[in-house]
Amino acid sequence: MIPRRIRTVMIAALAWFGANSLMRAQNAGRPPDLKRGAVIAAQGTAAGAPACAGCHAFNGGSDASGAFPRISRQSAVYLASQLHDFATGVRASAVMSQVAKHMSPDDIADVAAYYAAVDAPLLPLKAGDSALIKRGELLATVGSAEKQIPGCNNCHGPGGAGEPPSIPYLAGQYGSYIASTLHLWQQGYRKSNPQGMGLIARSLDDQDIAAVSAYYQHVPSSLVGDIAEY
Repeated sequence: MIPRRIRTVMIAALAWFGANSLMRAQNAGRPPDLKRGAVIAAQGTAAGAPACAGCHAFNGGSDASGAFPRISRQSAVYLASQLHDFATGVRASAVMSQVAKHMSPDDIADVAAYYAAVDAPLLPLKAGDSALIKRGELLATVGSAEKQIPGCNNCHGPGGAGEPPSIPYLAGQYGSYIASTLHLWQQGYRKSNPQGMGLIARSLDDQDIAAVSAYYQHVPSSLVGDIAEY
């Protein structure tokens, strides 16, 4: 049983995060232009942001290395909020912070809407360790009463399908990317939800992180819902 204090903190943090993300994503003041977003993805911006496709691919599938996340069909609100976080220092990245600082609110809204609407097939990956995946499934679905952390699916949806508009899908995401992001939460390089994701990440050890990352990489991508409208 997860203590009430942890559940309360999680709910409050996620409510704040969702409302804040929606507010920031709507600041562009006009409907997003998917065609313009596609141009930014392919060519970058006049202000100097490079083409998103250089790392994330034109269809948002990135590459099998896991160095860059899949962003295809991720919620537009979530994608826009992450770009704002990179630009303002709420989320730190030597690469993405500089990219986001060269994007206007319209640029962000348009490219986020584009990637939310485009499909990318899953790339073929090596089979994972079945025992590790099983352990990850337990953490994802049940959590750990011993460590006082809830199951990841409590926020990220059944099978990691996401809870748009604010909570990203994890199903089919590259395991190495999930792992590196959890380490960033642990180290404080992501600051948007310190009492939610930050608290949970600091409760995980390296084996926990490897397990849950392996699990989500192998969850069927069909679990990810139709979220383009977000």
